[in-house]
Amino acid sequence: MSNELCFGFIGTGNMGGALARAAYLTQSRKTHPALSIYLANRTPEKARNLIDEMDQAGICSVKTNAELAEAAGYIFLGVKPQMTAGLLAEIAPVLAARSDRFVLVSMAAGLTISRIQELAGGNYPVLRIMPNTPASIGEGMVLYTCGPGVTADEEAVFLDAMSGAGRFAAIPETQMDAASAVAGCGPAFADLFLEALADGGVACGLPRAQALEFAAQMLAGSARLFLETRRHPGVLKDAVCSPGGSTIQGVRTLEEHGFRAAVINAVIAAYEKNKALG
Repeated sequence: MSNELCFGFIGTGNMGGALARAAYLTQSRKTHPALSIYLANRTPEKARNLIDEMDQAGICSVKTNAELAEAAGYIFLGVKPQMTAGLLAEIAPVLAARSDRFVLVSMAAGLTISRIQELAGGNYPVLRIMPNTPASIGEGMVLYTCGPGVTADEEAVFLDAMSGAGRFAAIPETQMDAASAVAGCGPAFADLFLEALADGGVACGLPRAQALEFAAQMLAGSARLFLETRRHPGVLKDAVCSPGGSTIQGVRTLEEHGFRAAVINAVIAAYEKNKALG
């Protein structure tokens, strides 16, 4: 595959920008960077600002959508689902004119691999992914499904070049809508909880900056404790709840207000929206 070391990101918003940063983070850790990174955005200045912010090795450059689609070996489609059809219609003639091999990498919620191929106008290899915003600092959870045209070598190149994004999990495409409702939408739910915890601390007299720091480190540490020990969250929760103590009273209050039911319903609502987008 002649262009396998050229990654192009069309759309440098929150998610596209996070993945571009992750690709750059991966390359910056290598002694001899071998990956070129192309960025294209409806507002080119936004792509230039991202390069100014992160690129110290000179491996990034701004391209038009057509230029990127013509040259990149991996073409990341980082626009909103409702804009994906228009983008693919724009670059379809460029893709059709290529004689070399390339992979489309779609992160559009709800759009299946077959639908991406249909919109692109060809039976091209497609990697369907669902990343999340923590990928920009190497702490992401990236779900992915390889379309039938993607080779094992192409999958390996993708995973190696994007390893700086965090954890990766290959899942069946039939699970993508549900998994992205947890991992893709979850950061917003976690941030809402983080903000609420800090608000509670402020209500009890803590300075806001301290309340946010304490809550954020607590969430990060609690998540890491589960990932390192794989002990059931209920067991970890019980370890904090001393008989007659303050923690169990807080848990009781959360239960009285339907905390777990609200979280479950939030995931289900996000899942149903993902399916509707398709």
